[in-house]
Amino acid sequence: MHVKVITSRGNRSSLSLSLAAVALLGLALSGTAYAKNTPTYTQVGHNITIGPQEQVADLTCFGCSIRVRGQVAGDVTAFAGSVVIEDNAQVAGDITVFGGDIRLDQAVKVAGDATVFGGEIRRDPQATISGDVTSMGGRVWLVPILLSPFVILGLLIAFVIWLVQRMRRPSLPAAAA
Repeated sequence: MHVKVITSRGNRSSLSLSLAAVALLGLALSGTAYAKNTPTYTQVGHNITIGPQEQVADLTCFGCSIRVRGQVAGDVTAFAGSVVIEDNAQVAGDITVFGGDIRLDQAVKVAGDATVFGGEIRRDPQATISGDVTSMGGRVWLVPILLSPFVILGLLIAFVIWLVQRMRRPSLPAAAA
């Protein structure tokens, strides 16, 4: 028979451990509650503008531009459009632009990476980017990126046609010597 004796000291450590777990759970849930109060915007063909007092989670734009003067808790992504961050705005995540430009004005802070394909990054010397800066500048990059799937598909179709024609040819008998 095994009897476990709990002393008052054991109760204190388990009580403090339980309180610490409850405190951590409360902190985790408060971050989730904050994320629920910040909206996420996704637009197609309509520009997105975030004012100086606004806070948002993520911004995604297809065929339009994004202008931020407030705070973005997540990422900013634009396809075939530009991103302008101005007036002491802050972006906690990454900025990614495909087929457009990024412009960072004075005292702007970006905690993540800034990446541009087929465009340029223009930033004020006082603007800070904590992550990596990647720029595949110029519109020339768009042509190979957009055309490469079609070239690969065309080569695959040509190969299939070649195989079919080769299999349809009659084989010739060997000539007697």
